[in-house]
Amino acid sequence: MTELADRASAQVARRSAASASLRHAYNAIPPGTPVRLAKSTSNLFRFREAGATRPAALDVSAFTRVSHVDKGARTAVVGGMTTYADLVATTLRYGLMPLVVPQLKTITLGGAVSGLGIESTSLRNGLPHESVLEMEILTADGRLVTAAPGSAHEALYLGFPNSYGTLGYALWLTIELEPVAPYVHLRHVRFDDPGEVMAAIEQIARDGSYLGHQADFVDGTAFSPTETYLTVGAYSQTAPWLSDYTGQRIYYQSIRGPREDFLTISDYLWRWDTDWFWCSRAFGVQRPLVRMLWPSRYRRSDVYRKLVAFDRRHGLTRALGAHRGAPPSEAVIQDVEIPADRAAEFHEFFAAEVGMSPVWLCPLRLRSGQSWPLYPLRPDQAYVNFGFWGNVPLPRGASDGHFNKRIENKVTELGGHKGLYSTSYYSEEEFWRLYNGPAYARLKQEYDPGGRLSDLFDKCVGGE
Repeated sequence: MTELADRASAQVARRSAASASLRHAYNAIPPGTPVRLAKSTSNLFRFREAGATRPAALDVSAFTRVSHVDKGARTAVVGGMTTYADLVATTLRYGLMPLVVPQLKTITLGGAVSGLGIESTSLRNGLPHESVLEMEILTADGRLVTAAPGSAHEALYLGFPNSYGTLGYALWLTIELEPVAPYVHLRHVRFDDPGEVMAAIEQIARDGSYLGHQADFVDGTAFSPTETYLTVGAYSQTAPWLSDYTGQRIYYQSIRGPREDFLTISDYLWRWDTDWFWCSRAFGVQRPLVRMLWPSRYRRSDVYRKLVAFDRRHGLTRALGAHRGAPPSEAVIQDVEIPADRAAEFHEFFAAEVGMSPVWLCPLRLRSGQSWPLYPLRPDQAYVNFGFWGNVPLPRGASDGHFNKRIENKVTELGGHKGLYSTSYYSEEEFWRLYNGPAYARLKQEYDPGGRLSDLFDKCVGGE
């Protein structure tokens, strides 16, 4: 017991020293200097314009690890810059995993909490921030505070989700974990009508199963309004066979058949990362010869995202398209949450007006009756997240933003919400109406009265 207590005390001391060092470095940056976290990866799709002022980089390498796992309590203390790949690799050794594991390996825990995350356990477990028990936060005004329910900083705890690093940075988070089985048993169920898909999602939300199959995991893939699949996964102690989608086979293509599958828990959690859902096809990686030659270590979402960033910086695709006489296109990269009882309407609108496919469907419901002010979903409502990522040719005479603005308007009309990790076109008045401007203003005044960090509108719409 003494040895365990000594080890725990040493862990606390190391965490405290790392936090104090970062606070000192942050407060040493001259006021007015932009600040960023020195991370090697990003899952945002708001790219910095060429010539923009380069911010001061904070070394956050001390916060890229799991400090402690308590198997009995099913909790972990984790650095905010720890990737889910590293977090899951650690917790699986204890037979546990975070309650929600976002689908891309390099998403960080702090990023998923401050910028929202989602995955196929979200119908059971809500969003990642709902399983956070407490956070140590370096606030924008240079303080170290502990934010938790019932604490003096409860308002910051509740307002941190969807703040995107504009109120401060989560350094250490204590999160809940859940036990896992070695395998996941998948069933892919086809639907020919969007209304039937959404009715099935609402039934699963009520019952926790579908056609007798336990719904530990639920997501969907829409190839068209008349061809949509719900994938319902159940934990399993055994597997009569195992599939592998990290090599030549491609996960999303398998959804069309066979209708049943088994994956290890690790392969299931990262099933979308190998091909960035289906977006790797833009790089030719889904062609058999290219796939065979493309090293497997580079078949991962962060590599593809870096290629996109390089292309954006240098305008290669745009120049090649213009040379070939192709019409200009618009990047339509968004995730939106629509109430389940209006989701079929959005599904049909998107197919008719945008036409991109496939589209990811991920149902969710807040885990408790708690309200999260900066992303005000209704606790009693099931939602469906639609994820769509690609480029769409613009109609003749249309300018950039044509499709994204139409999507924003439709989402608002249907009572939904849009994630802010990509481009947004809202007016300032509309933005603050949708994202609870008064609540955000109170938090900004309390934790960043000097405006040290960008505000949410400037960062997410203005591109700062």
